[in-house]
Amino acid sequence: MHEEPDELRAALAAVPDGGWLAEAVRRVGAEPGAVTRLFAAAGRRCGRDVLPAAPDWTADDAARVVLLAALPPGEATARVDQLYRYGDAAEKRAVLRALPVLPVGDTAVPLLHDALRTNDTRLVAAALGRYARQLDQAAWRQGVLKAVFMGLPLSVVDRLDDRADRELAVMLGGLADERRAAGREMPADALALLDRLGNPREDA
Repeated sequence: MHEEPDELRAALAAVPDGGWLAEAVRRVGAEPGAVTRLFAAAGRRCGRDVLPAAPDWTADDAARVVLLAALPPGEATARVDQLYRYGDAAEKRAVLRALPVLPVGDTAVPLLHDALRTNDTRLVAAALGRYARQLDQAAWRQGVLKAVFMGLPLSVVDRLDDRADRELAVMLGGLADERRAAGREMPADALALLDRLGNPREDA
């Protein structure tokens, strides 16, 4: 589930130092360069607990998305690239989760490619969210395969059934054969997807 910035702000109402976030949002809108320092401080000021009103979000993730959404439109592309490139893993994840609500078009696709090359499950999961609609089909398939390989639940993949195709079925079938030969099991949700698609290796 992907809440919009206004919903996230409402969910953040009960976090410690809520006044800090309101002032930070105002500062970012008036002085975009301030986002670098404020973005880094969000975890310390707002906490890192799961938000009861938005259980798919931690307070630091949500606060950082709200800060990015407050940037003037012309600033978003350059700022998200900078914050991702120089951020720690939590900051990178927040950037990836913010992309669907920012006016960046397809300019942030390289950030998805970078995240999908990592072995950080948090980044891979975030990269397969709603902004993954900007990925071409080949890169998207590789992302799904990596999620299965890493044991991530396929529920993290946006529009999975809409985009899953025969080529993905071939790739999943190959991975299933490798796992079987090694005496290892495929995740149940990956097998269910393969069943929905039809395993081309079994049909041949």
